[in-house]
This record gives sequence, structure tokens and C-alpha cells, in this order.
Amino acid sequence: MLEVKNLHVSYGGIKALKGVSMEVNQGEIVTIIGANGAGKSTLLNTITGFLKPVMGEVDFKGHRLGRNPAKIVKLGICHVPEGRLVFANLTVQDNLKLGAYLRNDRKQIALDLERVYELFPRLRERTKQIAGTLSGGEQQMLAMGRALMTNGDLVLMDEPSLGLAPLLVKTVFEIIKEIKGLGKTILLVEQNAHKALEVADRAYVLEQGRIVKTGPAHEIAQDPSVRAAYLGTKSVAGG
Repeated sequence: MLEVKNLHVSYGGIKALKGVSMEVNQGEIVTIIGANGAGKSTLLNTITGFLKPVMGEVDFKGHRLGRNPAKIVKLGICHVPEGRLVFANLTVQDNLKLGAYLRNDRKQIALDLERVYELFPRLRERTKQIAGTLSGGEQQMLAMGRALMTNGDLVLMDEPSLGLAPLLVKTVFEIIKEIKGLGKTILLVEQNAHKALEVADRAYVLEQGRIVKTGPAHEIAQDPSVRAAYLGTKSVAGG
């Protein structure tokens, strides 16, 4: 579904990505793990057209992606950004409807809105509430729901559990599995390597702008260097 080929991205004189190549197949959850500053968010922002690569290509369903976020959304990629970035002065429902701003299939939009409310019952309870007054966990649910309203096939998620209480982290990862169950493909950037590797089918390890390991998530979780760097002494099965 998605193929990234030899991607190089720089900020001024800093090389954030150095020849990254990866792929995501339809129906998978693929996770990218790595330390702060490894280039994870840069990769997602380049895929969605917010950053222009110095070199390399991104293909989605046979289409070469450029620097045109609106066109990329229309092709079927949606992005749940780091920090949620909800429209703080708008209601929950208005935020969700903005996710469908490129669509004109009103009946399906209404059905998708109902599906989002089924997935996130807490949002239904707060339909008319101003988004900026929601808790961090509720804002994360809203950001995820807004992305689903694009009706995209590929969902990019950037640190969905960041800053959330442990109970909400568990909820977020349960919802990620439910989103996969809706037929979506997910590319997940996440610092909580335990949880990410539990839900993912495959994983990439990104260090200082380069992919250093890739493989089935359960194998990556047992790799000694990955365990030492990202998982500590806690077993993934128990995490």
C-alpha cells in the first residue's frame, strides 16, 4: 500500500532522515520505534506532504506523493498528529465534521460519524463541548476520530499515548486494534515500545535518521539490543 524509497530529509544543515526505505502492506499495523529525535515524526510529516525530501520517493497505491497534503488526504491517507492539534475553539462534533471537509457523500459521512461515536462513546457524551476543554485522553480520542472521518485507508498515528495516564494508554491501544478491525491499515509511531510491539504486525527501528532493524514485531520485541534500548528488563508479554 505504501512504499518509502531512499528518503532523505534535512532541516537546514541537520539531516533528519538518511536514506529511509520501508513499506506498509494493506491490513497491517506497522510500528516505528526509536528515541526522541530519531526522525519518526519527520518521516510521517514527509509522507503526508508537510515536509519536502531532499531525495527519495513516497508511493501510495501506485501514486507518487508530492508536497500536497490535501491531495494526499483525498488519496486515502489520514494523519493523527503528535500533540493531537484539535481545533480548541470548536465543538467536538465540528472537529469531527472537519475531518470530512474533502468529502461530499453526505449519507456516508453521517454513517461514519455514528461509527466514530460507537468507537468513542465518550465523544458522543461531549458532542457539543468545546474541544479545548476536553481532557488529554478525550482530545486524543477526538484526533483519532477526526482522522477516521476522512474515510482514509491508511491511518498514520504519531505518539497517540504521549502524556496519557496508564489506564488511558491501555484504552488507546485497544482502540487502535479496533480501528484495524474496521479494515484500516495503520502506521504507528510510538515511544511506548512495549505497547506498540504488542499490537503491531511488523516493526522498524529508527535510530539517528536510519532504519537499523526491521522484522515481525514479536521478533523485534525479543531482539537483545532492542530490549536493552527500548524495553528495559520488562518482558513484552507482561507489558
